[in-house]
Amino acid sequence: MKISLRALRANKMRSGLTMLGMIIGVGAVIVMLAIGSGAKKKIGDNISAIGSNLLIVVPGAVTSGGVRMSTGTRATLTQNDAEAIKNECPAVAEVAPVMLGGAQVVYGNQNWSTGITGTTPGYLAARDWGVIEGRAFSDDDVRNAARVALLGQTVATNLFGGTDPIGQMIRIRNVPFKVIGLLDKKGDTFGSQDQDDTVMVPLTAAQRNLLHVHFPGQVHVIMVKGKDLVSLPDAEMQIKELLKQRHHIGPNQDDDFTIRNLASMLQMAEEAASVMSLLLGVIASVSLVVGGIGIMNIMLVSVTERTREIGIRMAVGARTWDIRMQFLIEALTLAMIGGLVGILLGIAGAAIVSRAAEWNVNVSPFAVTLSFGVSAFIGLVFGFYPAWKASLLHPIDALRWE
Repeated sequence: MKISLRALRANKMRSGLTMLGMIIGVGAVIVMLAIGSGAKKKIGDNISAIGSNLLIVVPGAVTSGGVRMSTGTRATLTQNDAEAIKNECPAVAEVAPVMLGGAQVVYGNQNWSTGITGTTPGYLAARDWGVIEGRAFSDDDVRNAARVALLGQTVATNLFGGTDPIGQMIRIRNVPFKVIGLLDKKGDTFGSQDQDDTVMVPLTAAQRNLLHVHFPGQVHVIMVKGKDLVSLPDAEMQIKELLKQRHHIGPNQDDDFTIRNLASMLQMAEEAASVMSLLLGVIASVSLVVGGIGIMNIMLVSVTERTREIGIRMAVGARTWDIRMQFLIEALTLAMIGGLVGILLGIAGAAIVSRAAEWNVNVSPFAVTLSFGVSAFIGLVFGFYPAWKASLLHPIDALRWE
């Protein structure tokens, strides 16, 4: 081992250039795996931000005059459908009918264009969304079409700044509403949509005063929360059977609604992110192989240059295994030092990518361990041939080498 390390120190420039391939390879693998793992985590966080154990029922595609319309082109869901789901589906924990729209919200001389969500108290429970100040609206508020509102953090900041909004009057489409609560921060979701840029009002108030309704009781979406993740498929089946019965849909007819399972979406998105992460890791691993080839080439040159030294060692008693071990240790040392430096470079590179591109990256211990293990393995594999070639030299022929 001492002889091997001494030989590497004697050619510092060559050793450094040889390690460069492993440094770049290990660093690239760590950065790529960190980006893929960060993407997977971001997808999970985005879906979790919407809500856990959540099913979303939306109007489905319908056919009109022989022309098949896209999803949501015709209103097919009602508030009564939501009530039926809540009362007749045992696997369901919370149900919230929702009306969606947009409007200009005014407070004093401040105004802000935002999304309007008309819903029921079950919406906050289904979305795991808390009220940090004031109170949520109640079932009585929905029955009475009370003009009360809950503000998202973004709306509250832009309308009130640092002023307490609770108890203040705002105008939505020139209709006065009293602010009774401030919603907890929810963050962005897919496409960088700000979930906090919203005003929630009772469903009936939205239907009567703010949003265009084609027929009484119409809703745009029904949010359903299952009792737990295991019972979510049962809840989906129960909802489907119930709505087919309520909407008089025959066995050979297309459903006029669509049920979206966010848990299934999360699983598919995570699988896609895992495949992407694997592909990025494989692509980056090519540079590790290139680094290994560089180690083999340099070690072959080293064997040629040190043929006379090998002959002298054999002449004074060195065995075949001693020669082989010397060059294997040199190759392994180059690979392992390059791997360690590459790990530091990869962690730093991941941090730079995260800061520069505002991209969520996640450097996992598994990726670090895998990269280091692969670099050491490549050092052994590509160092074996030069070591084997050196150990087969005949002492007399090696001593005559010029």
